[in-house]
Amino acid sequence: MLKEFKEFAFKGNMIDMAVGIIIGGAFGTVVKSLVDDVFMPAIGALTPGGIDFSSKYWNLTDTEYESYAAAKEAGAAVIGYGNFFTAFLSFLILAFAVFIVVKKALGAMKKEEAKPDPKPPEPSAEEKLLTEIRDLLKTKA
Repeated sequence: MLKEFKEFAFKGNMIDMAVGIIIGGAFGTVVKSLVDDVFMPAIGALTPGGIDFSSKYWNLTDTEYESYAAAKEAGAAVIGYGNFFTAFLSFLILAFAVFIVVKKALGAMKKEEAKPDPKPPEPSAEEKLLTEIRDLLKTKA
C-alpha cells in the first residue's frame, strides 16, 4: 500500500498540479492586493465623497457602531456589502485571468493538433510489392 501511495504522490502530474496550486494561491494574493490597494481606492475616489467600500455595511440591529470592524467585533448582525463587493471584484479579475490563460493554452493545443503531417509515411515493402502485383494483373487483364 505504501508503494502505491508513493507512485500516486510522486507522479509527474501530481507534482505539476501541486506547483500550479501554489502559483495559483500566490496569484490570488497578488490579485487581492491589486483590488484592495489599487482598484478599490480608485473606484472610491471616483465616487462622490470618496467612498471607502471596506467600511460599508448594513446594520441589522438597533445599536449604532462606529465602523464595520467594531460591529463585527461586538458580534452584531451586520451585512458587509462593501467587503462582498471587493471580494467579487477580486473574483472577476482572477476568473478573467484564468480564462485568458486557459484560452491561450487550449488555442496552442488546437494549433498543435491541426498541424498536418509534412508528408505521408513511406509504404512498407509488402505494400510496394502488392501494388506492383496489382498493376501487373491490371495490364494482363
